[in-house]
Amino acid sequence: MASSAQSGGTSGGPAVPTVQRGIVKMVLSGCAIIVRGQPRGGPPPERQINLSNIRAGNLARRAAATQPDAKDTPDEPWAFPAREFLRKKLIGKEVCFTIENKTPQGREYGMIYLGKDTNGENIAESLVAEGLATRREGMRANNPEQNRLSECEEQAKAAKKGMWSEGNGSHTIRDLKYTIENPRHFVDSHHQKPVNAIIEHVRDGSVVRALLLPDYYLVTVMLSGIKCPTFRREADGSETPEPFAAEAKFFTESRLLQRDVQIILESCHNQNILGTILHPNGNITELLLKEGFARCVDWSIAVYTRGAEKLRAAERFAKERRLRIWRDYVAPTANLDQKDKQFVAKVMQVLNADAIVVKLNSGDYKTIHLSSIRPPRLEGENTQDKNKKLRPLYDIPYMFEAREFLRKKLIGKKVNVTVDYIRPASPATETVPAFSERTCATVTIGGINIAEALVSKGLATVIRYRQDDDQRSSHYDELLAAEARAIKNGKGLHSKKEVPIHRVADISGDTQKAKQFLPFLQRAGRSEAVVEYVFSGSRLKLYLPKETCLITFLLAGIECPRGARNLPGLVQEGEPFSEEATLFTKELVLQREVEVEVESMDKAGNFIGWLHIDGANLSVLLVEHSLSKVHFTAERSSYYKSLLSAEEAAKQKKEKVWAHYEEQPVEEVAPVLEEKERSASYKPVFVTEITDDLHFYVQDVETGTQLEKLMENMRNDIASHPPVEGSYAPRRGEFCIAKFVDGEWYRARVEKVESPARVHVFYIDYGNREILPSTRLGTLPPAFSTRVLPAQATEYAFAFIQVPQDEDARTDAVDSVVRDIQNTQCLLNVEHLSAGCPHVTLQFADSKGDVGLGLVKEGLVMVERS
Repeated sequence: MASSAQSGGTSGGPAVPTVQRGIVKMVLSGCAIIVRGQPRGGPPPERQINLSNIRAGNLARRAAATQPDAKDTPDEPWAFPAREFLRKKLIGKEVCFTIENKTPQGREYGMIYLGKDTNGENIAESLVAEGLATRREGMRANNPEQNRLSECEEQAKAAKKGMWSEGNGSHTIRDLKYTIENPRHFVDSHHQKPVNAIIEHVRDGSVVRALLLPDYYLVTVMLSGIKCPTFRREADGSETPEPFAAEAKFFTESRLLQRDVQIILESCHNQNILGTILHPNGNITELLLKEGFARCVDWSIAVYTRGAEKLRAAERFAKERRLRIWRDYVAPTANLDQKDKQFVAKVMQVLNADAIVVKLNSGDYKTIHLSSIRPPRLEGENTQDKNKKLRPLYDIPYMFEAREFLRKKLIGKKVNVTVDYIRPASPATETVPAFSERTCATVTIGGINIAEALVSKGLATVIRYRQDDDQRSSHYDELLAAEARAIKNGKGLHSKKEVPIHRVADISGDTQKAKQFLPFLQRAGRSEAVVEYVFSGSRLKLYLPKETCLITFLLAGIECPRGARNLPGLVQEGEPFSEEATLFTKELVLQREVEVEVESMDKAGNFIGWLHIDGANLSVLLVEHSLSKVHFTAERSSYYKSLLSAEEAAKQKKEKVWAHYEEQPVEEVAPVLEEKERSASYKPVFVTEITDDLHFYVQDVETGTQLEKLMENMRNDIASHPPVEGSYAPRRGEFCIAKFVDGEWYRARVEKVESPARVHVFYIDYGNREILPSTRLGTLPPAFSTRVLPAQATEYAFAFIQVPQDEDARTDAVDSVVRDIQNTQCLLNVEHLSAGCPHVTLQFADSKGDVGLGLVKEGLVMVERS
């Protein structure tokens, strides 16, 4: 274990002691140390060396648990200072030593020197010189070493050092505390502030015995959040190390044993304390993980105050490099390509409180299960009526709330999917049904982990795993923390309140109930609904929230290809394009919020009517995309013209249901007449403002120079005679001048006076509005009134287009118009007058392209119904 240096002597002379070297692992007392060699392929050998010729006090010893009558032995005076003197001087340092005597029991006595050779500091002499040890009685002072020790002792006595000082040394005896009465209170009382400590013993890589200072509590500390391989105690008392247990223990020992550290006390487990040990050279918890000597443990990782994600990252580092305990590690997603591990997809359907169907960029559909969470389920005895079929969505507490949360948050949105693991298919057992292979992933939208959000609302629970089960969420700790918050706040499944009950009447196919319900739905006009299921392109199942019922709904006015059907004794094949129509309807409306107008019902109790999604009529859309034909029953509907024009456009494309359509020659009389009736006289205008309802204000280019001249003169006049601040009292309908954010004055009209601090004004030459304090308003000089030059901003609306009802869709349209035409010159033609403002067509000045037509082509607005 230790290198040796032989000094050659004269032949036949006394043997010169062999000088050996080692590193000090531990100081047992003021006169005994343990040295170790250099590690080669594992923990190094070690041996105990006792200092010759001196004696230091014995340290305290705890009574053996196996001897009931035994008592704890306290420190002898000056024993602990002697130990501390050596600990601070020697721990981790290289020393050399010579063995002078070996007892029959194998105890070795010798001289120890600090450094590589005997020229270094003699440790025994230093101890005696400090008054921390005495020369052994009866030693004959007949050699230089003995004489030197004698001199050191005399000097210490003369200087009254250590044990030679006045008093009996009782102040050097520690009041050691081996147990803590209330560990939880003890931990909490330190408020997670670092406590100074000395590591006295290392049991294994992640469990140590520490002496807490300054109160001398001797406690067992388990490192929070991790576990190293341990030593199993066999029946015969021997210990069998698990793989890498000895290496992990040496890793911790060589860095922490008898070192001065700080410990953050984080929690407690029986009499053991959970904590984090801080050393100037690093955090041993994270180092053990990074080197593959430890694994994260779920039961204590939550108390790790420096963030569980740091521990998981350190463990991941070791796993990726297959270090030590991870040498045979295979990642759960090792067989997946990178594009299959992480991707962006559009959510098409929420299957359950923990499963969604997404559409990949390739167009394929994939079912994704949310990692590590369990949806709500029936607990205890199933009190469900045996004669009544279980409807999980409505009958399992909080299942509906969980589904609704996911539906509102995700349907139709793009999400980020990170695959965590693939659960293999499992066969059915007596208690558990068979499961097909499942892709489990973390799904995020806008930086929010959907599983975590579900759990934090108490709408799902977290699955507990075996410690070595790596098939779990990559954000498992956040899920556990979210569940702890939900339990603490009594959310959802953890609530003590009454469980919400959803009494949903299913009147699908129930003719009697449907008849009773029909007049009510007809009178209601447009009703809100959620599409629960799509049977085919034109047949759907709807949930009506206000009426809390489920209905089967057939789209009116169209003839959609029939899908395949199972009939008694045979399978009827579906008509061409039936699957495409079903898929089209699914992608557009499944689990979306829609509006329905019920017109009638069929013999089977199915309701017939119109369905609107984001302002668009689904019947018209199916016809438009050549997936349906117009049915003669549409003639009496207000949507007939829209359906006919959509069908005509679809016929021209000759696609899908119109693939074999032969066009009949038709005299195109109406369009020619319409063309003749319309008079086009475009004039140049400058667009100054676009409103939120898609109206716009313009200035006539021809009078633009007059406005510029008026503004220049008005500002010069105001500069010469500035209005006195606060002198103007605004009144509704009055013309005034207002100071805009650019610091310039403009003509304006007062629209509303809330208070002197909030006056609503309209800038009459530009069309924009603002709320100002009256201090930024003034009287309009008569020389610049509207009699001299009328208000230059004129309001118009787009002709022939329908402004979207949906706020988001309308905002998109407005944003597009603002981008294209605000503060630009265009050409304007008045098409017809209206009560509000003239309706016009607007062309780009350069390309002559129609602005409104561009919006229609982009799908931002629809053509107005005639």
